[in-house]
Amino acid sequence: MNILLAMIPAFLWGTTYAVTKYATPDWPPILLGTIRALPAGLLLLLIKPTWPQLSQWRGLMILATVNIALFFSFIFVMAINLPAAIAGVGMVSVPVVALLYAWLFKGQRPALLQSVCALALVYLAWRLFDPQYVTLNLLGIAALIGALLTIVIGSTLVQKITTHIHWWTVLTWQLILGGSLLAIAALVQALYIEPQAYQILAQAFTPRHWFVLFWLVVPNTALAYALYVWLLGRMSVVEFTFGTIANPIAGIICAIVLLNEQYQAWQYLIMVLMICFSVLPQVIKLVKRRVQKAKGIN
Repeated sequence: MNILLAMIPAFLWGTTYAVTKYATPDWPPILLGTIRALPAGLLLLLIKPTWPQLSQWRGLMILATVNIALFFSFIFVMAINLPAAIAGVGMVSVPVVALLYAWLFKGQRPALLQSVCALALVYLAWRLFDPQYVTLNLLGIAALIGALLTIVIGSTLVQKITTHIHWWTVLTWQLILGGSLLAIAALVQALYIEPQAYQILAQAFTPRHWFVLFWLVVPNTALAYALYVWLLGRMSVVEFTFGTIANPIAGIICAIVLLNEQYQAWQYLIMVLMICFSVLPQVIKLVKRRVQKAKGIN
């Protein structure tokens, strides 16, 4: 049951790329990040008011910078500059970055199966992102790499900080602080760097705009992040990984439905293979754990 629940936030996050390109393709990524993070954090604060202790502010600010300000910026640069399905599937490369990060900075050598799956993901991504078949933007690719890095680093920071700060406080204030940083950056951009990019705010908003903004703030961020953190307290990270399979699936479905993105059969096959290889080590690990548990009971 928990694994099914874990698919909900993953699916909601997977819609980000398509709905952004569907309604707000010309909006500055920093502005979109602000709109997504700050109202969601304030909504969570209204639902359950919390206030960090003085000694906790530094850790929360670092986490908010990496996990929200930088990550949300990368996500919306991706959403605007990459095909929605490609952006969604590209995010399943997180295990590759996580393995490299653990190996280089923690000295943790990957297991053979993890290495094989990581190499398979790299090869499949290389085939899927072949410029001969898919038109890609270098800025979008750079943002994808940045998003993958911030996910790994941010997850490490979350694991450390939630050991001494309540999860709801972490959840709420990383969104508020990260959203505030993005708001300051957006204000500087609007006043001094690229004011013409913000002329869209003077135009009349359509129902499509209002729906997408609501979607990004409430289901996509406030609900999804709250459910994500709540579930991590009730299931292992390995089990939660199963739910993340819904992320690229949502990206592909929304790209087809909202944007009419179409790919060849072999490209869809590569997408499916990437999803499978991204969860295969966790599947085998969970199966082994349950077999050992069953033997222990018997």
